[in-house]
Amino acid sequence: MTPMLRLALLGYGKMGKTIARLAPERGCEVRLTLDVDSNPGGEGITRENLRDVDVCIDFTTPAAVVENIRRVAALGRNLVVGTTGWNDKLDEVRRLVESSGIGMVYAANFSIGVQLFYRLARAMAESLAPFPMYEPYITEAHHRFKQDAPSGTAIELKKQIEPALKDREVPLASIRAGYIPGTHELGFDSEADTVILRHTARSRQGFAEGALYAAKWVMGKKGLYTFSEALERS
Repeated sequence: MTPMLRLALLGYGKMGKTIARLAPERGCEVRLTLDVDSNPGGEGITRENLRDVDVCIDFTTPAAVVENIRRVAALGRNLVVGTTGWNDKLDEVRRLVESSGIGMVYAANFSIGVQLFYRLARAMAESLAPFPMYEPYITEAHHRFKQDAPSGTAIELKKQIEPALKDREVPLASIRAGYIPGTHELGFDSEADTVILRHTARSRQGFAEGALYAAKWVMGKKGLYTFSEALERS
């Protein structure tokens, strides 16, 4: 029998609770949960607390995530990071991961469907690029509790399609309202018609599935990987 993967959840909000609920069904066991009260400034990430942990999964805040990564890396544990809003610190995180010899998978969105959405978006942009009458745009909508805007997924979507569109502007609009799990839309609008590609999350389960998949994948690996790379190398 394959042993259960032992997890620590850094952040125990809605995403953390969804991961904890799904973990036993996916061959994982949550050994530790740390929330904002039990992990101020990363103080809960100690050798004793992570003694029986294989992989840490971080869904916290942009203000907390880099210090969490630093402390986990120093203890030699591999990581999955779904927190967004820290891309300006990516070079620093890469150095931390490489110097400590750990493995880490990160993504703005751990939905497998979203990763496929990116691939379709690239193909859509390449197909419509020769036709300047179609003007590209991106919209995204999330619940009112989401702290960053635009979302990391929308930023990544824009990055994915820009090479095909050369110097064309891609406006991006964000909505924060209600309890929307997450909707992202890439559109190309012309005077005659509109072409739309949309991904809509029904719940957080898709994100939890991807995070658990990534945790199993990164076990025993070294280096910094995007979730897209993890899926391509599986």
